[in-house]
Amino acid sequence: MNLNLTLIGQAISFAIFVWFCMKFVWPPVIAALEERSKKIADGLEAANRASRDLELAQEQAAQILRESKDNAAEIIEQANKRANQMIDEAKEQVIADGKRLREAAQAEIEQDVMRAKEALRAQVSVLAFAGAEKILGATIDEKAHSEIVEQLAKEL
Repeated sequence: MNLNLTLIGQAISFAIFVWFCMKFVWPPVIAALEERSKKIADGLEAANRASRDLELAQEQAAQILRESKDNAAEIIEQANKRANQMIDEAKEQVIADGKRLREAAQAEIEQDVMRAKEALRAQVSVLAFAGAEKILGATIDEKAHSEIVEQLAKEL
């Protein structure tokens, strides 16, 4: 009987121990496990959210970089256009200045030619009077025959 009574006593003690554990030990352990599980789930969710935020930030950074490259390319293109435009304007200005200088030089040459013609006319008239005096053997009045002299000068 001793064996049976010991076995029954142990079974009763085990049942009391199980009841005690279920009543007082098990709920705090389960609560701690659930709290820990919730913290882990929250941590994983925060990690996923941070990963998504990182991907979004990387996409935004890439987009900003593309936009800045596009802007830089556009600014460079505008600068090149402006440089070409300035070069064309300078070429036109140089051509206009050259034309103006050529015209001024041509006008000056024409004035020099006219002065030379006038000087030659004056010399021709003096030579004509001298030649006429020698041919005629008399003095010629330049003032009296100025019309004839001018007509000769125009013909020459």
